[in-house]
Amino acid sequence: MPINTEKYTQILAERHDKATLVAVSKTKPIEDIKALYDLGQRDFGENYVQELVDKYEQLPKDIRWHFIGHLQSNKIKYIAPFVHLIQGVDSLNLLKEINKQALKNNRLINCLLQVHIAQEETKFGFDSNELRQLPELDHFPNANICGLMGMASFTNNEDLIRKEFKHLFQLFSSLKQSNTVFANCQLPIASFGMSSDYKIAIQEGSNMVRIGSLLFGERN
Repeated sequence: MPINTEKYTQILAERHDKATLVAVSKTKPIEDIKALYDLGQRDFGENYVQELVDKYEQLPKDIRWHFIGHLQSNKIKYIAPFVHLIQGVDSLNLLKEINKQALKNNRLINCLLQVHIAQEETKFGFDSNELRQLPELDHFPNANICGLMGMASFTNNEDLIRKEFKHLFQLFSSLKQSNTVFANCQLPIASFGMSSDYKIAIQEGSNMVRIGSLLFGERN
């Protein structure tokens, strides 16, 4: 299925330059990614390590690759040399391993801490109390914490989605202003919103949205 260029143009207009668009290209072929790349898109999201590595090797090197899935600690080493942003750091152990692999590769790896805001138990992430109790982030000099990420409940209830996004943005704002372990972090990124709810997300303060099916069609 060809990419939806009309929808791509529409989304770019709707975000009013307030939100970075990450095109979720998982399971999609190289040709589709290249087609969107040729339109100017540079941020792409993948959630399978081997697929991400394969695509990195075949596509232009100025693409900013985002890992957006649940990442296992033993897989970080494969993407550490090139990944632009790891969205969804959901444990202290994962953060430690990212720092370790970044150090091995002599680079800084940008990370977002995933916050559990949804009602489903299957969603990963920290709660607000766990975030505030993290050890000093100076312990992870090569893992650059640059914001928060969250996913709303899988529901048609827009009021609930808006409430969850509002909670995440309030937490994001309070951490930026607090004297906790985040005091020396700039935390520029609040990443929430996907194909089904990105409009609500942008209204509630998201400055990074992850959109796949609207651009590429449903996943295979």
